[in-house]
Amino acid sequence: GPCTECSCSSGKEPDKDPSHTKKKENGDRLCVPKIFFGTRTHKQITQISRELQRTAYSCVPMTILSSRDYTCIHPVVSNSSNRNEMCVELLEGKHGKSCSYYHGVHKLSEHHAQQPAPMAWDIEDLVSLGRKLRACPYFAARELMVGADIVFCPYNYLLDPQIRDSMDIDLKDQVVILDEAHNIEDCARESVSYGVTESQLRAAREELELMVSSSIRQKHHEPLQAVCCSLI
Repeated sequence: GPCTECSCSSGKEPDKDPSHTKKKENGDRLCVPKIFFGTRTHKQITQISRELQRTAYSCVPMTILSSRDYTCIHPVVSNSSNRNEMCVELLEGKHGKSCSYYHGVHKLSEHHAQQPAPMAWDIEDLVSLGRKLRACPYFAARELMVGADIVFCPYNYLLDPQIRDSMDIDLKDQVVILDEAHNIEDCARESVSYGVTESQLRAAREELELMVSSSIRQKHHEPLQAVCCSLI
């Protein structure tokens, strides 16, 4: 049957209430849950958003959460290997510089809000519009999450508690859909794993040897040195 909760069913504009609630006739407030749609890769999100465009729900408010690797448009930061760190430094103004794209985030949010019949979009569309408006797609996508009915994101945004906290994702009383859920096990394993190279281990061992030979917190550093040696 026809959808009765979404704004698309009546052709009306989406609910602008930040808390995303609607009132019942008796005065009680009915919470309308968001749909968090998790996929294995960013490429799959593009495929799903294209399919959404072909449905009757293409005008439903949505957003796509992704990393700075896909959405940063700052000419210096986007070409760096440490995008996250450089972005944070700019936002904090550590070197007396700031990010003009971050300060233009409202331009992207307002653009989507003013669309008479917004259509489903993908990351490339948002990045292209961000370049045109000189506004940060990364933070705009996060801001659009407040009024979104559907939030697309990779698995780890939902499974990794640290990423959930950093992205302000609260899954309580929400709808969670995991595409190709048989991949969840590998994703969960990766979330609690860390990779190091042999050169990093050797550098750590040398530093620990120096600490031990200098009698600096030997009881703490000797076991770590032994672990590095055994791994090498």
